[in-house]
Amino acid sequence: MSEQVSFGYEEVTPEEKTERVGAVFSSVARKYDVMNDAMSVGMHRLWKDKFVRRVKPQPGEQILDMAGGTGDIAFRMAARGATITVSDINQDMLDVGIERAMDKGLDSLVWSRQNAEELSFPSRFFDAYTIAFGIRNVTRIDKALAEAHRVLKHGGRFYCLEFSTTQWPGFKEVYDLYSHQLVPKIGQAIAGDADSYRYLIESIRRFPTMPEFEGMIRAAGFTRTRVEPILGGLVAIHSGWKI
Repeated sequence: MSEQVSFGYEEVTPEEKTERVGAVFSSVARKYDVMNDAMSVGMHRLWKDKFVRRVKPQPGEQILDMAGGTGDIAFRMAARGATITVSDINQDMLDVGIERAMDKGLDSLVWSRQNAEELSFPSRFFDAYTIAFGIRNVTRIDKALAEAHRVLKHGGRFYCLEFSTTQWPGFKEVYDLYSHQLVPKIGQAIAGDADSYRYLIESIRRFPTMPEFEGMIRAAGFTRTRVEPILGGLVAIHSGWKI
């Protein structure tokens, strides 16, 4: 039997998942940031601000922002003086980010189409690796984490912002109802695409728990791993060091 991976609640081949995830993000690229505001009632901006504060970008550092798509994290880090390479497997997402950078007058960012599982960058090149709301869409998460470890310098740091499962009683049930029933309808109304947002919600449900994902980060070779839950674990900041 061929290898199977999850695409939302379906089991598909790795090749099919990569293709179908690509189609999802090509479909939603132009409305991605508007949808983020609508789905999170603007809270994603606060989560990203906190995330970048944890990363602590420094002038002169080389930072890889993987699955950086439309540039939200990269713009925040570039403002702190770091040199940012924005990478994404989806060119449509990168094109939106490049247009946004041009509108902002930012010409210092490097944009590079990359597969997180097979980066073309040399080993021990970056001071930090960031990925926000992207790793759950990677076909083989273990390979992406191994690549993150490879391209980091010794002493480099890994930071991931991702949805998880809130542990707050009551809130979890309300959020489950909201996400499964309302988010696809919002996606249809704003982006004209309910199915893509149905997948994105399902992908959150299939993502490993916070302890499980921390274990995967350690298995990739990172040490001093840490998890910082937000809203009881609805969102979490995972981090680790290459030492």
